[in-house]
Amino acid sequence: MPEESNLLSGLWPLVPSGATDWLLELCGDGATGFMPPAMPDAVWVLNAMYEHEQGPSEVSYHEYRQARLADGSVRPATFAGIDLEAGVTTGGGLGRAEHPGRNWRRLRWAELARRTGNPVVPDGLLPSRRCFPSAKKEGSWPLGIVPPTEGSLDRETWTRLIAVLTEHSPAGPDTRCLAYHNPLMLRTADFDNLHVRAGRLGDAAVLYDHPEVDFSPSNLWAEDRSWVLCTDYDLWATKVAGPPCLIEELLNDPGIEAVRLPWAP
Repeated sequence: MPEESNLLSGLWPLVPSGATDWLLELCGDGATGFMPPAMPDAVWVLNAMYEHEQGPSEVSYHEYRQARLADGSVRPATFAGIDLEAGVTTGGGLGRAEHPGRNWRRLRWAELARRTGNPVVPDGLLPSRRCFPSAKKEGSWPLGIVPPTEGSLDRETWTRLIAVLTEHSPAGPDTRCLAYHNPLMLRTADFDNLHVRAGRLGDAAVLYDHPEVDFSPSNLWAEDRSWVLCTDYDLWATKVAGPPCLIEELLNDPGIEAVRLPWAP
């Protein structure tokens, strides 16, 4: 952990929180991430979900959890004496995500939309837990599908997104950037000081494994403000705002799944 912290501080040192002033003026409050408008264009990059090669199970995550509680193979989850088993076990997660490994494949949102008859993103909504109601059983995903996590890009999408941003930045990997993690992401929440770091786009990989948070940055932007991305704490996608050539590249890149949302340009 100390080595990771030293590497992060060396490549991405903290800078004054005033670096976000322009985002505050442009977007308003950034408690869960500064959500930019089109600059002049924008697209939503969707977090990855995965499906087991055997397909989804008839059993949901909630049913599986309840069965394990009933047979005593797991103990009820509590926090400070509060029963955490009262709600539905949805199967979704929060924060960073990895490819599940062997026997799992990426399940495209477009494929699941065709299968369920649900839109990729319902009109007027943003990519979130409210998507794909027909894929779930009483709000719980079927075993055999790993749904997207909230608040963070998955590693696979992060890596490819950084590569595309590098290709479309004049200085390439030497492009100077800033990164912001909202206070909700910090393990020791600090609402008095915004945590902003500055570094090279070519060193963005180290940001993903930030030792003090479990999320990709809330915001990452080029110092010249030619593009900015926002991963909101409550969403399953990252909004990328920037020039049309960048947006078109993201829409057509085979390693990324991205959509335009006319109601959230």
